[in-house]
Amino acid sequence: MDKIAVFLRESGTARFFIPAGLILLIFGVVLFVVNTKNQNYIKTEATVLESKVLEEAHTDVDGNYVDATYSATFKYSVDGKEYTGSLDNVSKFNAGDKMTIYYNPENPSQITQTKSLMLPVIIIAAGIASLVGGIISAANAIKKYNKMKEQERSWNNEQ
Repeated sequence: MDKIAVFLRESGTARFFIPAGLILLIFGVVLFVVNTKNQNYIKTEATVLESKVLEEAHTDVDGNYVDATYSATFKYSVDGKEYTGSLDNVSKFNAGDKMTIYYNPENPSQITQTKSLMLPVIIIAAGIASLVGGIISAANAIKKYNKMKEQERSWNNEQ
């Protein structure tokens, strides 16, 4: 029974990092696929029509300051046709401010604020690191478990 308890104790890190790594990998790959679909989007400048507060600035339960988040409504032109769009969770803009957006050339009403693949790559790298750390931790737990079994066998042979 002590061997099982030791194995469970020693494998705790692995039991956390392996599933966490898999979740990060899956999320990163999905985000990467979604973001690669907007790589052909074209950069344009939009004029802010209105900006509304989504969440007021506040201090969270841990005492950390959290900036306010906003929703911006804006207009932009593509091939002489004017479009109106909105994005949530943006910085503060005032009416008349210019902001950069990217639109789908096949459907200019589809927009995004960024085309960066940096975040998905970072999430995938964190997933790989977590998975590798979990596998190393699991291997160490198995080594300790096998060492205990071997030690117990040697004790039984001495008696």
